[in-house]
Amino acid sequence: GCVLLHRTFDAHLDRFEAHGAQILNLLLDEEPAFAFGLVADPDAIARVAEKDTAAAVSVFREQLEPLEPGAGDWPDLLARNLLENPQLRLDEWAERYGLAPATLSRGFRKVFATSPAAFRGEARTQSALALMAAGGASLAGVAAHAGFADQAHMTRAVSALTGCPPGYWLRSNGFKTLCGAPRYKEAWLPTSARRRACG
Repeated sequence: GCVLLHRTFDAHLDRFEAHGAQILNLLLDEEPAFAFGLVADPDAIARVAEKDTAAAVSVFREQLEPLEPGAGDWPDLLARNLLENPQLRLDEWAERYGLAPATLSRGFRKVFATSPAAFRGEARTQSALALMAAGGASLAGVAAHAGFADQAHMTRAVSALTGCPPGYWLRSNGFKTLCGAPRYKEAWLPTSARRRACG
C-alpha cells in the first residue's frame, strides 16, 4: 500500500485513478522524516485500527519503508523543498533543475492544483502556525522567522488560511483543540460566521 506522510498543518489534494482508493488516516506522534512510503500489508493495519489506533500505528511503523520520488517527480521534490524552505526562490530552483519557469508553474499546478507561489505562501503560513503552537516567541518574532515581510503580512495569511487571526489561536489555546473540537470546524465557516466565531 502507498503511504503519504503529512507534517502538522499540511493539506493535500486527493486525486485518484478511475478505480479509486481506500484511505486510512493515522495520527503519528512525531513529524515524518520523509514524505512517501510503502507498507506490505495495509489490510492488517486497517484491521488493527478498527479496534486500537495506537496499536495500528505500531504495526504501521513496523511495515513502513521510505520511498524516494523518481526523477520525473520534480513537482513532489519542489513541494518538499518549499516546505523545508518557504523562502526558496522559484526561478533559481527551476534553473537548477533545467525547467523553464512556465513549465515549472504548469507542471506543479497540474499535480497540486495550485501555483508554486501559492503553495509557498501556504507553507510559510503553516510554518508560522507550527512556531506559534510551539510557544515562546512573540508574533513579530514568528513572522520574521517564518519569512513574512512583517507581522501584519503574517496576520493576513493566517486569517486567510484558518479563518482566525494569530492572536485568536494564542488567546484561545486553539492548537490544543484541533482534533475534532468545534473551534477547528469554526475556522471553515463562511467569512461572516468566522468573524463571530473568532471574536
